[in-house]
Amino acid sequence: MNKSKPSSKKTFDTRHFKSALSQFATGVTVITTRLANGSFLGITASSFNSVSLDPPLVLWSLSERANSLPVFTGNSHYVINVLAADQTWLAEQFSKSATDRFAGVEFTLSATGLPILKGAAAWFECHNRSRYPEGDHVIFVGEVEDCAFDPSTPLIFHGGQLLSSGN
Repeated sequence: MNKSKPSSKKTFDTRHFKSALSQFATGVTVITTRLANGSFLGITASSFNSVSLDPPLVLWSLSERANSLPVFTGNSHYVINVLAADQTWLAEQFSKSATDRFAGVEFTLSATGLPILKGAAAWFECHNRSRYPEGDHVIFVGEVEDCAFDPSTPLIFHGGQLLSSGN
């Protein structure tokens, strides 16, 4: 068993902190929305969590350096797509800087006209209720207006790697 001793350094070791955080397994999501020109934007995020049942609230966070921050901050709605184990390629595609991350991606449109990825384990259509800048990220709290799920094995992010049911 690889145990790491607490750091006695006066300065905080960010790499050590990141490595420690990577030991917490999380699900993987793709957050989708629409740009002002009518095209779509989607990003991969593993910082998703439930907040409240009444009202139905969820949260996720985005780096303050992300090019997509102004879009998600200004839009009224977004969809959080929880990826299934066989959707590793979607997590990878939406995490890259590409002109069209939706190339080859099958989706339907939500009630507000936003992409719901085909085959997602679950999805949550959210009103962009509030945002809180904290550290080097912005925390988004979404009020869920609609959701659906298809029970399946989720895609997991652990130890800096995407893990599907085959890993």
